[in-house]
Amino acid sequence: MTSTTISILGCGYVGHPLAKLLVNQGWRVRGATTQKQKLSTLLADGIEPYLLKLTPSLIGHGKRDFFDSDVMVINFPPGRKRPNVIEFLGDAMDSLLGYLSQGDVKKVIFISSTSVYASGHVQESDAGNQIPGSASGVALLKAENTLLEASAFETTILRFAGLYGYERSPGKFWSGRVLCDPHNAVNMLHRDDAVGVVLEIIYQNYFEEVFNVCAEQHPSRAEFYLKAALNQGIPPPLIQESEPKNKNKIVLTDKLRTLVGYRFKYPDPLSNAP
Repeated sequence: MTSTTISILGCGYVGHPLAKLLVNQGWRVRGATTQKQKLSTLLADGIEPYLLKLTPSLIGHGKRDFFDSDVMVINFPPGRKRPNVIEFLGDAMDSLLGYLSQGDVKKVIFISSTSVYASGHVQESDAGNQIPGSASGVALLKAENTLLEASAFETTILRFAGLYGYERSPGKFWSGRVLCDPHNAVNMLHRDDAVGVVLEIIYQNYFEEVFNVCAEQHPSRAEFYLKAALNQGIPPPLIQESEPKNKNKIVLTDKLRTLVGYRFKYPDPLSNAP
């Protein structure tokens, strides 16, 4: 791949370290944030900063220039607690699609979520056979299809599992509280692997694909959150037997490891639960 310009819509927990790595590797990187105070930080890291928001229409200064890149990474949370998340994300994708179709973007990476699955041992093709267990999952699945059906560019979908690592410490999530579904498996993804997979997709030019991105091992929620709290020296979650609230789900990554050849830095969340 010879392209050298990339735009990252969402320079947050994953997008910012990704942008910094690409700058260090010689790319021209445009990075968008919704927070004005972050613009100077992006600039200091060699990233061309943009203040852009989806309201759901895309607003902000320089939004037309932002789409004059070879590759676009779309990475923003749909807002799980938003009461109208399905309508909001649908309108947001329509707004983005207009800019993408008129710009120079040839490749798109969309960061989705394993919330598009309901339950069971799930691989990529299962998403169309299940009704997602949340409104945000429904919204993301519709957004994926919108991008995959577009003809002006090629899209790859990356379905991220629950992110952790660095400042995102899962030991805090359930500390001192009753842990729901303690016997269900966890589907976790360390930030280093999230960034690593995006880089591999770009450099190997794997587009027009859908990949699950999740650590290979799936300890129980009780095992993972107890160890995470212990490692942080904070009160552990409370484990009580009760009726499960959610069905068990195990996200499979055979396709990513076989086709892309990706090897996870953190294949077992228990080995480095922060």
